[in-house]
Parts: sequence; C-alpha cells; structure tokens
Amino acid sequence: MATDLGELLVPYMPTIRVPRTGDRVFKSECAFSYDSPESEGGLYVCMNSFLGFGREHVERHYRKTGQSVYMHLKRHVKEKATGAAGGAIPRRRNGKVFLDLELNRDFNGDDYEYEDEAKLVIFPDHYEIPLPNIEELPALVTIACDAVLNAPSPYKKQESDSWEEEIQVSRHARSLRQLDNGVRIPPSGWKCAKCEMRENLWLNLTDGSVLCGKWFFDGSGGNGHALEHYRESNFPLAVKLNTITPDGADIYSFDEEEAVLDPHISEHLLHFGIDMLQMQRTENGHHTDNHVQPRISDWEVIQEAGLKLKPVYGSGYTGIKNLGNSCYLSTTMQVLFSIPEFQRAYAGNLQRIFDYSPLDPTQDFNTQMAKLGHGLLSGQYSKPPMKSELIEQQQQRGISPKMFKALVSKGHPEFSSNRQQDAHEFLLHLINLVERNNSGSENPSDVFRFIVEERTQCCQSQKVRYTQRVDYLMQLPVPLEAASNREELIAYEGKRKEAEENMRPLPEVVRARVPFTACLQAFTEPENVPDFWSSALQAKSAGVKTSRFATFPEYMIVQLKKFTFGVDWVPKKLDMSVDVPDFLDLNRLRATGLQAGEEELPDLTPPIVIPEDTRDSSTNNSLESPEIDESSVMQLAEMGFPLEACRKAVYYTGNMGAEMAFNWIIAHMEEPDFAEPLAVPTYMESDLPSPSLPTTSALDNQPPEESISILTSMGFPRHHTIQALKASNNNLERALDWIFTHPDCEDESEAMSDTADTEPNDNSFSNANAHTDSSLSPDQDLSSPRVRDGPGRYELFAFISHMGTSTMSGHYVCHIKKEGRWLIYNDHKVCLSERPPKDLGYMYFYRRLSSC
Repeated sequence: MATDLGELLVPYMPTIRVPRTGDRVFKSECAFSYDSPESEGGLYVCMNSFLGFGREHVERHYRKTGQSVYMHLKRHVKEKATGAAGGAIPRRRNGKVFLDLELNRDFNGDDYEYEDEAKLVIFPDHYEIPLPNIEELPALVTIACDAVLNAPSPYKKQESDSWEEEIQVSRHARSLRQLDNGVRIPPSGWKCAKCEMRENLWLNLTDGSVLCGKWFFDGSGGNGHALEHYRESNFPLAVKLNTITPDGADIYSFDEEEAVLDPHISEHLLHFGIDMLQMQRTENGHHTDNHVQPRISDWEVIQEAGLKLKPVYGSGYTGIKNLGNSCYLSTTMQVLFSIPEFQRAYAGNLQRIFDYSPLDPTQDFNTQMAKLGHGLLSGQYSKPPMKSELIEQQQQRGISPKMFKALVSKGHPEFSSNRQQDAHEFLLHLINLVERNNSGSENPSDVFRFIVEERTQCCQSQKVRYTQRVDYLMQLPVPLEAASNREELIAYEGKRKEAEENMRPLPEVVRARVPFTACLQAFTEPENVPDFWSSALQAKSAGVKTSRFATFPEYMIVQLKKFTFGVDWVPKKLDMSVDVPDFLDLNRLRATGLQAGEEELPDLTPPIVIPEDTRDSSTNNSLESPEIDESSVMQLAEMGFPLEACRKAVYYTGNMGAEMAFNWIIAHMEEPDFAEPLAVPTYMESDLPSPSLPTTSALDNQPPEESISILTSMGFPRHHTIQALKASNNNLERALDWIFTHPDCEDESEAMSDTADTEPNDNSFSNANAHTDSSLSPDQDLSSPRVRDGPGRYELFAFISHMGTSTMSGHYVCHIKKEGRWLIYNDHKVCLSERPPKDLGYMYFYRRLSSC
C-alpha cells in the first residue's frame, strides 16, 4: 500500500510544498465564502498556495491553477454522552482535536466535544488519503501535512504587529504594600492634592493620594503631580479615577512605565473605600453607587435592552461576529450592503469577480467585498433554528470578517489595531478603497458623491469667489446653546457643581435635546476663514465662507458632530439627543452661483514677498490713511497687545469688531512683523501678475520639487504628479490615491492652473475628497456619470449609533429599515426593532424620494 500511495503521489510531488516562514496557511476560512472546517462540506487547503476553499469553490481553483492536491479538513461537533444521572460521562475533553483551530464559542464546552478529521484529496478524481498516514506517505508529504496542520492563524502576525500591545500584569500587583492611613476616597468631587486640576486624576494605590497626570500624548492634561509623587515616594501603581467600573480600570505603573493589569485591583481599591462592584461610570467621568438611581443609559436605549426582540433570519438578515472592537466595521458594512448599488456591484457580479480574481484572492478588494456581500445577502449563514438542541446552539452565529478586516485595514495604523475606531472615519476609508479599485468600471460609491459649491467673500472688499469640490457626506454641527431644555441643563449644572464642592453624590445627568432644525441652521451660517488672502487687497484679510449643494446625491449621509476633545486629547462625545426627521428636504440649500450685483475676486495669486530694505518708506507715508475702527483698536490695546498690532488686526478683519480682530491677533502673534506699523500694500499695474503670460501660471503654487521627484520616480508623468499634489495639498499619500483614481488626467496646461485665493477646506463637509477632485471649474458638466444630481428630498432608511463616551471606546449598532420595518443589527444578532432610537444616532443614511 505504501508503494501504491508513493507512486500515486509521484506526479504531484513538485506541486506539494512545505510552508516556510512567512507563508500564511488559511485552514479556518474559505477565500471566497465563509465556509470552514465546521461547515457541512469542510474546507480544502491547497498544498501549494495554502489557500482555503469551500466545497463550492475548490473546483474553480483547480481549473484555474491546475493544482491537484488539497488537504480536506472537517470538524465534527458532537454532544457528549450522558450517564444515568444525566451528567456528562467523564472522558478526555476534545481528545481527537488535532487541528490548530479556534474552538467555536457558540457551543458550550461542557456539553459538546470536537472531533477533527483530515485527509488528502487528489483532483479531479477526488482520490482520498486519510491522515495521519506517516508510514505509507513519502517523507516530504508527511512533513508538509504536519506543517499545515500545526500552522498558526494567518492573522496572528498582523495582530502582533498592530499598535495594540497586550497589556501585561504588573510585577508589583501581587506584593503591593498599602499604607493603613485611614484614607477614604469619596464618590465625586475629586481634585488634585497639589493643584486645582479636576480631570485626568490618578489614585496612588499605596497611600491613596489623588494627583493629576502628565505622561500621556504630548504632556497635556495635568501638571505631572502623580509622576512627581512617585519620584518622591517610589509608590509604583496608580489607577485613573474616572475609569473604574465592575469590569476593571485603567492602571499605570510608574516603575514599569506602561499601562498594566492588576488582578487584585478590587482588593486594592476596597482598601480606600471603593467597592468597584458597586461602581458605575457616568457620562461626566464621575461615579455613582447603587444608592443613586441613574437614568436609563445609552447602552440600554440604543440596544433596546429589556425588550423581547424577535430574531429574524434569511437573506439580508445575517449578522457579523465581533472580533473585539470591530463593530465600527460591521455596522458600516451592514448599511452599505443594504443599498442596491452596492449589492449589484459586488454580490450581483459574484461569479464574474470570482472568475477573474487574482491567484491570491485574499488580497483582492473586490473579491473580498463580493464575498462579504454574498455572506450577508444570501441567507446561507442565517437560517432559523431547528428543534435539535445542537442546532439551537448555532442560531444567529453570523459571519466572521477576519479576512475582510485584515485586507481593508492593511497598512493603516488605526484600523489594523484591535482598538475601537470611529465609524465615520472607516466609512471614508472604505469609500477611498472602493474608488481606488473601481477605476473605469461601475462605481457604487457614486451614489454618495455630490458637488459642493463654496462661496468665499472678502470682508474688506466685499468681493466673492465661487469654487466647487467633490464630497461624500454632510457633517452637521450640533449647537448645544440651542437645546430646547436649556433651563433644565443650567439647573443640572448648578446641582453638579454644588455636589462636587460638598463631595456629595452627583445628580442624575440631564441630556441636551437639540432640534434638528437648529443643526441645519448652524450648518448654513457663514464661517470665518483664518489666514484668508484676498486677491482684491493683495493682502491677508478677513474672509467668510458658506457652503451649498451644487448637486444632490442619490443617497445622503448625515453625520452629527457629536465628538470633541477633552483635556487629555481623547475624543469625547457630547451627551445630546437630536430629533432627526424621517423625511428631509434640503432643496433650500441648493447652490445658486454668482448672483447679480456680486463682483468676483481677481484671479491672482499672492505676489513674491518684497524684502524690507527695498520698501520705500516715503511712499508709504504719503499714502492715504486707511479707515480703521479706533474703538476696536483701543479695546484690544487695553488687553495689553501692541497698538500697531491692534491697528493691523482691525484693518485686516475689515472693521468687523474687536472679537474677530482678537482672533486675528492670536493667529499672527508669532509673526516677526507682528508689532510693526501698518503698511497698506500698493501695487502698480505693471507689478501685478499678468494672466496672459503662461509662464506666470506655471509658477503659481508649484508643489515642492522633492515631492514631484518622489512621484515621478514611480513612473508617473510629471504634469500628472503636479496636478495630483495640488489636488491633495501636497500630501504624498493622498496624491498617490488621486493618481490611481484619475488615470485620465487633464493636459499639462490645465494641470498648472490653480485658484487664486487660499483658504482651508470647509469643516461642514467630510473632506473625503482627499482622494478625488479637490475643485471643479464652474463650467464642468455636473451631469456626468460620477454625479447623480436630482431633487434634494430624502427618506431615512438607516442609522448607526454609538454607545460610550469616546470614539476610542464603546460599541456601535445600526438600525436599517427593510420591507417597511426597522431592524437592529447588533454584531451577530439581527432582530426586529421595537423602538428605534433615532434621536441618539451618530450617522444617518437617507435615500432620495422617487416621487419627487
């Protein structure tokens, strides 16, 4: 028999490889589907490329590559036998498990056991050789099979290379000495013992000192008294006070200089009167105990806790397993694949994408998008439970997005980590990938693409400039000052301060209720443009900008700007609810273009700065004195600023008041001529750039030569790289994205053109255009296939909600309206929604009303 097997394998020996260091062995997931060794047909691992394939896809790989030898892996889940008393018969648990696979957590390990089966299969005749079969197989085949069976997960290296390092137990935790000094920590009202800091406070676990920190990020957030205290006392461990929950706390070791774990933290906190099992983190970072009745938390409302939600199954109702802080990815993909254009582009083109996929489909974006779309929409992985107890354990298991996450996060410092991320940032990142991988073909992200018209006005000359750019979502500010329950908020703030001063439990938190109309109104308000250079004045001046829609997209994404930065530079969420409507009419925000009576700013660029010693002071002295609001000048001078600086500030902000002039002063204090006398620049006509000279436009805003050289060294044309750098504000990474998404660039003369007035991008939109056109000429055809203009009336069909106090923590779920009913997608669970919390969402997705 050994001779027979040896002879049988001889023709295939050159194609059988032993996995080397760096080879990834996919033995837990199919490259084209979510089949695994636990699936009915098992998994086939190619013995040459080490890619895994389900039963439906292994034939395709064989036909494409000619590779004949595969290892078939099958895991059987069996219910443990029970004895007469009903208990499980004592036996060796999982004794027949020899695959290095993660155990399925959907099964109770006390009631079920695993049995693994492996065999070699030779195509096309499906000849099977059971494993292990050491004596009968050639040595090379035996070594290769053993290496495949014992290979680690292909994702482990990526996890270890991410920013997220595993936190270790402190060496001081077990032997920590705590002083019996009678210190007891109150539940609120904390303050640094050496200064007035009330945030970023740390409790030393040896003596109970409460002191401010200063070792995170750029050194902000405190005066460093906690670190000072360690240097004086050598007491090593401290816990951050606003992080204590029944689940744990943030602990830092000064001696080890890193975040650590303390298995005995509950005992160490109890020494100072803190029962962590009775603690609950509140929205403002302080704690309450069980004697205070907190309001119903966001977690309960958004997840509809306490309601008996009915699970749903079938096509479009498949959940996605949480890999550990991957819910930002899951919710985004659930919403995208509820949009018909994404369904057609990927799941609808499944066979074509798979047939033309590269030899390594795990690294192909379109293949993995098609795989994910099919997994979510086919219903194959969302089947109702049967009566068997074993099957009931498997209900709503969902699909695991490991391969997809590994691909889309590759090379990204944040998304490749295991930390929680911002769903808004991931959405823009994914749109970038869709753009990059759909050049020249149907692009589903076009449904979000629209043109923004920006109107910038010089406050001094009143002249205007209109520019256009591409964007993908609308960001709405949330003005807390417009809250409908403002009096209630003021009363709460007074009670909170009083409770902190008297070290009493904090009152129940009051959430701001902001009307959606106030958010829209704030969006339409003009915004100041810092460092605006006016081509009419040939100098810096005050400028204001408004943004409107030149086109309306098929689908409008609205993001509420709920996050801000705390003193520790951690993004924190504003506690608010907004009455977001089911129907949205934005037609009044349609752009109008240049209006009658408006005068455009000259199409000029900033002139070359003239050295001080070449200025003719006598000419300046003979100039007519500019009009300056002296009352504003005096207000600023009384604050201690140099008089000449105050005059310049008022002049360059167009006499629009002391507040705007003050902002100008703050922005220009570091300039060398800050306190020098105001000199109104004048230019003879011969000194101004002539638009008729082609050489002038070639020098305008020329990107750095070093950046141009880097891109041209990659083989891109020089004029293409210049245009890309200009479109991306000289950012190399964005310029590279722009080049890939714009293979048919404009000619060199067009690439050299640029806008005259310089101002930063508008914050009211997403700025997702870093990888697309940064500006469009007014006469560009806006009805091109890339823009789907139409009426600005929409209906809400989905929203993503965030629970927690920061984008760096918490949890995401999404609600999607399908077939006239709302559903909640919470990781692997998909249920009918009873009370969709529309007022607590973060990103809202609207589709255009067809009846418009």
